[in-house]
Amino acid sequence: MPNKQISELFDMHVYSEQAVYIGKVEDVVLDVTNKKVSGLALTEINKKAIDTKNFTGLIIPYRIVKAVEDIVIVRHLPQMFKQEPVFGD
Repeated sequence: MPNKQISELFDMHVYSEQAVYIGKVEDVVLDVTNKKVSGLALTEINKKAIDTKNFTGLIIPYRIVKAVEDIVIVRHLPQMFKQEPVFGD
């Protein structure tokens, strides 16, 4: 994964590796002790695919991020999604 500035992550769209839209990066969670990104705080969550239980956002662990370019790709974790994947918004 090429190096990115933290500020470049803001407003990026996040998709699973199976092309399911998850949301948009609103903030970056930092582990200052270990000097690394620990998670991405998402907004505009795809409520058709993700059960947010009435929360307005979602924090995904950075360890499931597979790629960051024009969009963020994360591992598709079945337990994160409602039943079958829902494609599109």
